[in-house]
Parts: sequence; structure tokens; C-alpha cells
Amino acid sequence: MAAVMADSAKVRVENNKLAKRLRRQVGQAIEDYAMIAPGDRVMVCLSGGKDSYTMLDLLMRLRASAPVEFELVAVNLDQKQPDFPADVLPRWCAEQGIEFRQLDQDTYSVVKRVIPEGKTMCSLCSRLRRGALYRYAGEQGFTKIALGHHRDDILATFFLNLFYGGKLKAMPPKLRSDDGRHIVIRPLAYVREADIVEWAAQRSYPIIPCNLCGSQEQLQRKVVRRMLDDWERGHPGRAEQIFAALRNIEPSQLADPQLFDFAGLDEGKGKGHRWLIAAPDEDLA
Repeated sequence: MAAVMADSAKVRVENNKLAKRLRRQVGQAIEDYAMIAPGDRVMVCLSGGKDSYTMLDLLMRLRASAPVEFELVAVNLDQKQPDFPADVLPRWCAEQGIEFRQLDQDTYSVVKRVIPEGKTMCSLCSRLRRGALYRYAGEQGFTKIALGHHRDDILATFFLNLFYGGKLKAMPPKLRSDDGRHIVIRPLAYVREADIVEWAAQRSYPIIPCNLCGSQEQLQRKVVRRMLDDWERGHPGRAEQIFAALRNIEPSQLADPQLFDFAGLDEGKGKGHRWLIAAPDEDLA
């Protein structure tokens, strides 16, 4: 009995450590990037996955002691995927005392019609979902749109762009949409996926599977995530160091002339001269 009680006490201590760490990381991200301002109406995109449940749960906890007042509304887009359990999210939100709204838009049929059988649907599905949510946010006067991407999502996106897109680009914790109408925030930007998995299990969220449409995660993203996982197993803390690098950029030590004024280093000497001159026709051999 004593051993059982000791184990139970140890579990409680670890659970409390995790809760405090998550609250601290989310609160720090909100502060670092000025994600939430007084009077904000935050549309929290709730998909039914572990990430969005965790994001909403932590935002609700932080709101109780936040230095500013803001509103939270959980919004789900029912894309008419087969067998989607439409009752799960409204029931959970009612139990938590959080306002819930559900949108209905049959993007599933569009994706099935456009994407050949067996091909990855995620990219088009994501674009259609984002468009519907952005439009609703504008119609309802939400000032912020909260998405559940975490630190590992940001790192994977960075390497996808590096390896396959030739860009140093990731997911910013806060951004303005391309049309300039919306501010998107990612409160879980500092949070490890492993901690979210553990937290979601503790909280017993009613998880809705992400494979209802039969699509699979992009192969390239899976390769990158496997690479990051292997690195972390072999070199614990490497992912944290890479993420720290994304927050500690030195443009003068890279090679983008649009980002840093290399020509200005010698007060403009040589600037403006054309060096890409066509070679003469004569044989130089």
C-alpha cells in the first residue's frame, strides 16, 4: 500500500510539473509575440485533435489569471467527412463552459473530386479549410485566429522549406494573413509535441481521428519528422537548439541581399553597376 501511495504521489508531482510547464510556455509565447491584446475576440480553431484541445484548454486556464481581458470562442469546421461525429465537440465545450460554434462546408466532396484517388489530400483540404475559417472570422469580427501548431510542427515546416523549397522559412508564432485582414497566432509555438501527447492523455480529451477521409500525412513531412525524432533520440536537446536558432537570426551572416544591405558595407561602392553582361560572341578559347 505504501508503495502504491508513493507511486501515486510521484505521478501527481509529474503531472503538476507538466501543467506548470505548459502554462509557462504558452504564457511566454503570448507575451513574447504580443499575441493577445485587451479586448481581443479570439477564434480558437478546434479540430478535435490533441493539439487544438490542448490549445483551447490552456488558453482557458490562462484567461482566468491573465493581465488583460479577452474573449475565447471555439469554432469547428465540419467538412462533411464520412462518419464525422458532429456531437463530440459541442458536448465537450458545453461541459467546459466555453462558447462553441460549428460551420458547415462540404470541402470533402471538392477534395475528392479534384484529387486523384490515392494522392495526398491534405494540402488542398487545408487551403479550403483556411479560407472558410478566415471568411467566418471576418464576418463575425474576430480579432485573432488561434491555430494549434506546436514547436515540432514549426521545425518540420522549416526543414520542408529548406530541403524541398529552397527557402529559410517556417511557421511564425504570429502572422498577418496574405490579404492583410487577419492576425493568426500559434500559442503552442514553444510546446513540444511529446508534452501535448502526455497532457492530452491526462485530460482524456475525446479525440476525433484525423484519418476520416482516408488521406495520409504528406510523405515529405513524415520523412522530416522521422529525421527530427532520430536526431532527438541520438542527441537529446537538438530540436530545442534548432528552434532557438529560429529565434536568433543574424541576417548579415546569411546571403540574402534583400534582407541585408551587403552593398552598403563599403558605402555603396560598386552598387548599381551591371555585372551580368552577356558574353561576346567571339571564341575565347
